[in-house]
Amino acid sequence: MKSFKSWRWLMRKRTAFTDGGKCGFKMQLPFMGVMCTVMLLVIYRITNYQYQHTEIEGKYHHFNTIKESNLGSKYLDGLPRGIIQARSDLELRPLWSTSSSRSKINGYSNRNLLAMPVGIQQKLNVDAVVQKFLPENFTIILFHYDGNVDGWRDLNWSKKATHIVAQNQTKWWFAKRFLHPDVVSIYDYIFLWDEDLGVEHFNPTRYLNIVKTEGLEISQPALDPNSTDIHHRITIRARTKRFHRRVYDRRGSVKCSDSSEGPPCTGFVEGMAPVFSRSAWHCTWHLIQNDLVHGWGMDMKLGYCAQGDRTRNVGVIDSEYVVHKGIQTLGGSGPPAKKVICFAISCIRHGPSAFDVRTEIRRQSTWELQIFKERWNRAVEADKKWVDPFRRGKIYRKRSHQH
Repeated sequence: MKSFKSWRWLMRKRTAFTDGGKCGFKMQLPFMGVMCTVMLLVIYRITNYQYQHTEIEGKYHHFNTIKESNLGSKYLDGLPRGIIQARSDLELRPLWSTSSSRSKINGYSNRNLLAMPVGIQQKLNVDAVVQKFLPENFTIILFHYDGNVDGWRDLNWSKKATHIVAQNQTKWWFAKRFLHPDVVSIYDYIFLWDEDLGVEHFNPTRYLNIVKTEGLEISQPALDPNSTDIHHRITIRARTKRFHRRVYDRRGSVKCSDSSEGPPCTGFVEGMAPVFSRSAWHCTWHLIQNDLVHGWGMDMKLGYCAQGDRTRNVGVIDSEYVVHKGIQTLGGSGPPAKKVICFAISCIRHGPSAFDVRTEIRRQSTWELQIFKERWNRAVEADKKWVDPFRRGKIYRKRSHQH
C-alpha cells in the first residue's frame, strides 16, 4: 500500500513537471521571436553600414587596389572625411608668398617629372640634361647616391630641384621609396633616367608629342648607334623613322620577326631611360621588388604594365634620341669604359681587358635576376585567377597558323 502511494506521488510530480515545461516552452516562444527579430535587424544594420563604408572608400581613394589600403582605412576613422588628403607631390612650397602668388599655390604648373640618380662625377652631364628639361616645365628630383649635395649648389637651377640623399643606393631603390603612385599622381609622365645620357639630339616636348599621338604608355628615346653600351637591338635608333615598336633581326639566339610577340623583339624598353605614363607607373611601382635593387629582369616584364597590348603601347622614339655613355660610378669607379655591344647573350667588347671593381655589383645583379624570375614564376603559379593576357593571344595565333 505504501509503495502504491509512492508510485502515485511520483506520477503527480512527473505530471506537474511536464505541465510546467509545456507552460515554460509556450512562454519562451514570443521571447525567442523577439530575439530573432532583433538579431536580424542588427545584422542588417551592420551589413548596410559596411556597404556604405566601402562605397565611400571607393570614392575617396582612387588607387585602392591592394588589401592593405582597405585595412588601413579604419585608422582614419578619427578624422572628418573631407579633411583627408590621400596624395602628395614633389612640388616645392615657399615659406612665404605674396598676395598675388598666394592664389596660385594650389595650382600645378609642372605636369611631368624627371627623376635621376646622380653622383658628383657626372655633374656636367646631369647639368646638360636638366637644362633641357627645366625650360619645358618639368619637376626635377635628384637622387644623390654618393652623399654629395653641396657640390651642386653652384648650379643656378639647384634650388628648384628636390634633392634626396642615400649612400650607395640604386635608381630602383630610390624610386620604390620616394615615387609612390600617390605622390606622383599629378604628373602625366615620369622620366626615370640614368645620369650618363647625352641629350644633344633630344627635346622633351617633341618627345612627349609623339608619345601622346601614338598612345605609348611606356617608352624610351632610341640610342645613338655610336653609344658605348647597347644591349638590345630594338633600342638602336632607326634613322628614317619617328618611332618604332618592334625590331627585325635573324641573328643571335633570339630571332625577331613578324611572329615575335614579346621582349626583346617588341613590347620592350630598357631600364636606362624609361618613360612611364601615370597609369603605367602605378603598375610598375608595384612590380619593383623592395629588396631587389638593381632591377635586372624587370624590363622584360614592363609590358604587363602597358595598360593593354604591349605590342602597341610600348615603343622607342627615333627622332628624339640620346647617347648612352656607359659610365658606371655607383659603388666606385672602375677602369675606363670599354665599348660593349650585346645582342641576346652574345657580346662584343672593345678595349683592353682589366679588372673591374664593379665585379661584385654585377654578381649581385645576376643573383637578383634569378631571384626575380623565381618570384615571378611562383606568383603566376600561386595566383589561380590570373590569366596571362599575352599567352592567350599567342595560343590563338598559333592555332590560326595551324589552320
